[in-house]
Amino acid sequence: DPDSGDNGLLLYSLVNHQTNEFDIDENTGQIFTVSVAGKAGTFYLEVEAADQGTRRLTAQATVNVTVDSSSSNNIVVVALNQKINVVERNTVEVKRVLEDKLAWNVYIIDVYSNEFARKARSSSDETYVKIIAFDDANQEVPAEDVKRKLREQKSNIEIELEKIFSTSVTAAIEEAPADSATPELVATIVLGVLLACTLVAFLVYVIFTIKRKRYKKRAEIMEGIDNLYATDKNGSLKSLEKLEHTNN
Repeated sequence: DPDSGDNGLLLYSLVNHQTNEFDIDENTGQIFTVSVAGKAGTFYLEVEAADQGTRRLTAQATVNVTVDSSSSNNIVVVALNQKINVVERNTVEVKRVLEDKLAWNVYIIDVYSNEFARKARSSSDETYVKIIAFDDANQEVPAEDVKRKLREQKSNIEIELEKIFSTSVTAAIEEAPADSATPELVATIVLGVLLACTLVAFLVYVIFTIKRKRYKKRAEIMEGIDNLYATDKNGSLKSLEKLEHTNN
């Protein structure tokens, strides 16, 4: 915006509150990820720029963000002794510090705590920041190289983070946790359990039916044997009559 003063002061925002995966710095317009863990593909973000004049003027543009799946072997986890909601509010600054001290392009893939604290959003005083670094050739930096650089710059990183969080900060390297089960995997497991239960119920029904038929057949045989000794109205044995008739 070529204007000066308030008419030239632009503030940026994401339209329709598209902040689940992305956020934007309202002063610079820089778009950054909040969390795209387990996601890949192209995201279409509507960005609005507005000046601060008396008659506010706005303009919108669509930004296409492509998220590529990356090798989990090069993901590094940094543990900060801060609450997750505090870290999330300062993700951009944390990214800036890491890039400055590591001298690589750093992308924050996820910010999380333990499962219970993630639901509470505040209970844990330890938050994990999952990052991946890229060199000037846009190639992934091996995880071991990132860890080595983090160890070398640990003190400097903590000093800069203390300025952001206004408190003492420790930054430790953690092992990357195993990826949680995806909804598709959970659904597959549940379906498999249901099918197994159905199969077991079917087998139990078949076995019960077979045993029932055998019991019924045995009862009929026993009833037939009992009838061999049944007498007619005159008191003679029917079995003998049938036997004599058979012999004739």
